[in-house]
Amino acid sequence: MHPTPISHLILASKSPRRVALLAEMGVQCTVMPADIDESVLPNESPADYVLRLAIAKANTVALRAHSPLPVLGADTTVAFETQIFGKPDSADDAIAMLHQLSGRVHWVHTAVALVAHGEVSHRLSSSQVQMMEIPAHVIADYVASGEPLDKAGAYGIQGRAGRWITQFTGSYSGVMGLPVHETAELLSAW
Repeated sequence: MHPTPISHLILASKSPRRVALLAEMGVQCTVMPADIDESVLPNESPADYVLRLAIAKANTVALRAHSPLPVLGADTTVAFETQIFGKPDSADDAIAMLHQLSGRVHWVHTAVALVAHGEVSHRLSSSQVQMMEIPAHVIADYVASGEPLDKAGAYGIQGRAGRWITQFTGSYSGVMGLPVHETAELLSAW
């Protein structure tokens, strides 16, 4: 693990998972969500999409904060075939996403961007995830729990849905929403 000389930053996200992962890295954060338009651009790849949003979130908050603290932005998306799955809009949307991911391989892309002294640096984490076949009633029960409604792809690997993951290649913390290794690289470089 890289040393992280930054002990406090502004996080351009309200994700409790990101706050917890930063705390585990020894970094305190002031939460200041960016609230930007997260629409996908025409023909935008999932990797380009999350990089664009992470940078936009960090830049938006850096301009608004007027603080000497560095600003960290992050974005996560689930990509299945040509589709980009963000957070579900409704319970029905979550059910539809999980039915599409059930029994299939998909990608989880998480980008992090750091704005410090007017400069932006960024990293991308991409993980391949295999999900088992999930019975319809199990999906319905999971969605009824409320857990998947604030998560890209309608599931959290660190929660109840973790038991459905048969294999993955990449970063566990990246699938959770903040790739610790890549984040530490950014913070150490600053």
